[in-house]
Amino acid sequence: MSAATILVADDDAAIRTVLNQALSRAGYEVRITSNAATLWRWVQAGEGDMVITDVVMPDENAFDLLPRIKRLRPDLPVLVMSAQNTFMTAIRASEKGAYDYLPKPFDLTELIAIVGRALSEPKRKPSRPEDDGQDGMPLVGRSAAMQEIYRVLARLMQTDLTLMITGESGTGKELVARALHDYGKRRNGPFVAINMAAIPRDLIESELFGHEKGAFTGAQARSTGRFEQAEGGTLFLDEIGDMPMDAQTRLLRVLQQGEYTTVGGRTPIRTDVRIVAATNKDLKQAINQGLFREDLYYRLNVVPLRLPPLRERSEDITDLVRHFVQQTEKEGMAPKRFDNEALDVMKSYPWPGNVRELENFVRRLTALYPQDVITREIASSELKPDIASSPAEKADQRSGSVSISHAVEENMRSYFAEFGDSLPPPGLYDRVLAEMEYPLILAALTATRGNQIKAADLLGLNRNTLRKKIRELGVTVYRSARMA
Repeated sequence: MSAATILVADDDAAIRTVLNQALSRAGYEVRITSNAATLWRWVQAGEGDMVITDVVMPDENAFDLLPRIKRLRPDLPVLVMSAQNTFMTAIRASEKGAYDYLPKPFDLTELIAIVGRALSEPKRKPSRPEDDGQDGMPLVGRSAAMQEIYRVLARLMQTDLTLMITGESGTGKELVARALHDYGKRRNGPFVAINMAAIPRDLIESELFGHEKGAFTGAQARSTGRFEQAEGGTLFLDEIGDMPMDAQTRLLRVLQQGEYTTVGGRTPIRTDVRIVAATNKDLKQAINQGLFREDLYYRLNVVPLRLPPLRERSEDITDLVRHFVQQTEKEGMAPKRFDNEALDVMKSYPWPGNVRELENFVRRLTALYPQDVITREIASSELKPDIASSPAEKADQRSGSVSISHAVEENMRSYFAEFGDSLPPPGLYDRVLAEMEYPLILAALTATRGNQIKAADLLGLNRNTLRKKIRELGVTVYRSARMA
């Protein structure tokens, strides 16, 4: 039996040489070219058992060539490589019919393994070539950890497999679930999210499955549940570990039989919903404690996906900061730039609140500092309260007892120094309080994305009091769009 022939197209001579040597050592025949035209001529002639191609070629983009290859030879596997390591690159590779996507720089061992799988598998049903024209990126980052997430999501887009997303709070679990929906085959259906931790436990079954009139005290009319609202689309079950046992039993029935009954109802209702669950808890520990059903865990954990904390992907901070700054500009804030030294400081910080904390940090600095460039000094001063040497110090500093008083003391020293031997005008106490009140309220509104109810709770103020102060101080409230 003759060796399989691999067609390699890449405009980088070094890449061509490395692939030629590695594939030849693995026992394959190799044909290499630097352009898409030659590759297309080989494919038209029926040559090759597999294609490995870069995306950006001097004469044609591989994403433009891929649909023609799949129409002419749908069973020819194509491995796409790219240095443009974004979520959309992985998605487009999948949508255009690529067998797999490999970001550069790649691991030769992994590449050889992919080639082996592609050539040994039976004929695959090609992916449906699509291009929805969306250039925005719902997920941001080029780190190795994010590349693996992109590849997993690209493979899941055209399936209905149940996904279990795990990760610390603030890592973006709902964003991943929404990206899976928005770019998958259920994109025309609804995306419905429900957070188990935010709903009273005795109401979760009603929220999920709906209830009939008179099912319980206060049920004065029939109410639809989240399953009915998500029909034909995706249901995102966040903080699944907080679901009570009775609701777990009902959910297991849905996953096993594809049907449910409303609270107080008797007629089973068929459902067509993709389930994506998420948790920041250790569900195996919850199973051992009798708090989570083991059979439900395995039904939900068909495809596990762990989102890394930001400290494990600090190289993505530059891209994330740029993204968040662009969002603030769209919302009307002045253009800002974080210099390289400021970014270095941010990359060394542990970010216990992960991407959500980083987003709030960027928003706070762009709102509070008038400078066009956010410097190392600014970033360090804002992060300093969270880089204490002991847990006790961190607790004190996060509560504001150290950092705020220290900042006020330093500013007051500078203020008095401006007057030399004389004293500032009377009324200093009220002036200082007024000057502190504006940035404090603005910071709270920025952190809560303009939600005045949450900001009032954060500040410990009555909602009407906060509204009055916003009017009196002339605070501009920026409301955030959905972030990626």
